[in-house]
Amino acid sequence: SLYFILSLWAGLVGTGFSVLIRLELSAPGSVLGDFQLYNLIVTTHGLVMIFFLVMPMMMGGFGNWLVPMMLSLPDMGFPRLNNVSFWVLPISMGLLFCSAFSEGGFGGGWTLYPPLSSVMGHSGPAMDFLILSLHIGGASSIMASINFYSTWGNMRAGCHQFYRVPLFCTSIGVTSFLLILAMPVLAGALTMLLTDRNFNTS
Repeated sequence: SLYFILSLWAGLVGTGFSVLIRLELSAPGSVLGDFQLYNLIVTTHGLVMIFFLVMPMMMGGFGNWLVPMMLSLPDMGFPRLNNVSFWVLPISMGLLFCSAFSEGGFGGGWTLYPPLSSVMGHSGPAMDFLILSLHIGGASSIMASINFYSTWGNMRAGCHQFYRVPLFCTSIGVTSFLLILAMPVLAGALTMLLTDRNFNTS
């Protein structure tokens, strides 16, 4: 339920950003009057919708409601890990908004590609806040994925052989496996970007 509440709130925030984007594109010239602000809105819209609407709702919300029910379980395999993986998400979202209010925010697009995400493109702390936000969000995804994968793989009832497990549970298990593989790569790339910005690595 908490995942659904957070993702609903994030969806409203992201929709507000989407309205501002469409307002800016509705007429020739600049409606907002600030191109950096427009780039910031586009960037924040993309990150909010992916990391705080789609992932918490589809994996956290529907997964936590339906996987134990479909596998005839009282709860997920690691309930406390589940709790931690949710409660770091509001912290991650708070850091994302700290980034938006730090020295004009980061307006380099939600893909965070250099050179706009380098220290030459955005020299202030906004990008560093964003990197920390995505690190914490990635840690949340890894924790939730470990929980889902171990629940799906190890806690099936005796009658649930793999070929009899509901397809939704299998899709959550496969997605969890892919997230466990992908999120450390994202974390590594973000760490390299952080050291490029602050410690003059290349």
